[in-house]
Amino acid sequence: MKKVILSSLLAVFSLASSAQIKTPKPSPAATLKQNVGLTEITVNYSRPSLKGRKAFGNLVPFESLWRTGANNNTTVQFTTPVTVGKSPLEAGTYAVYSRPGKSTWEVIFYKDTDNWGLPKQWDKSKVAASVKVNTVAYPVTVESFTIAVNNLATDSADLVIMWENTYVAVPVKTPANKTILANIENTIKASPSADDYYTAAVYLSSTDQNIDKANTYMIKAMELTEEPKFWQLRQQSLILAKIGDTKGAIVAAKESLKKATKAGNKDYIKLNTDSIIEWSK
Repeated sequence: MKKVILSSLLAVFSLASSAQIKTPKPSPAATLKQNVGLTEITVNYSRPSLKGRKAFGNLVPFESLWRTGANNNTTVQFTTPVTVGKSPLEAGTYAVYSRPGKSTWEVIFYKDTDNWGLPKQWDKSKVAASVKVNTVAYPVTVESFTIAVNNLATDSADLVIMWENTYVAVPVKTPANKTILANIENTIKASPSADDYYTAAVYLSSTDQNIDKANTYMIKAMELTEEPKFWQLRQQSLILAKIGDTKGAIVAAKESLKKATKAGNKDYIKLNTDSIIEWSK
């Protein structure tokens, strides 16, 4: 009899230990990675949904500290120092807390990232940065809590929080431009190649910095390039147009158009055609 009971118990434990039932989590985890300039931003967070409920002023009381998501800490990692709003922030990983208001939010970057939800005791010394931003009424209802990195520029972007009909954007500034300009200067002082001159020229032009120097670098690049490609000639035409040399810009654009047509590149055919028409007026 004892053997029968023991066998039955072992069978029950065996079934329990081999159970593989899995169900969806109500607030699934998400990871976002985005390069901004030379900085990689990584966000890890969980995404609660409205499910017919009201978020702000109800699930999330106004003026109360919120975990900015669900479950474990919402975290953001920056691989270089950045500026959030007007506050400097060292490279590293931070928990993102917020204090939602009807028209203004406080978004807080907290050094301790090991809390499930809110810290048991808030430590002001662990606040790395705090940013106050205005809310924007979003025209479409966002069912699932969303964090995104939008409005990408060469060295800046917005860390965006969206839920229900609320849109909040925290400006993030990276040191990319300063780093790139220093790299350009050091490279040009050494032994720059045609590609170095070309890359420097395009960067300065595309960011509207020192167009005359961009033109000088582009001239050097073309002198060192035996057979310029249509995309290189396109960039040269844009720089010439910016410095006011319309005739030179049209000549470069026509050469780019000729080569783009031969290569069958419809995008550059249209770009050059449109520019030639514009500059010929």
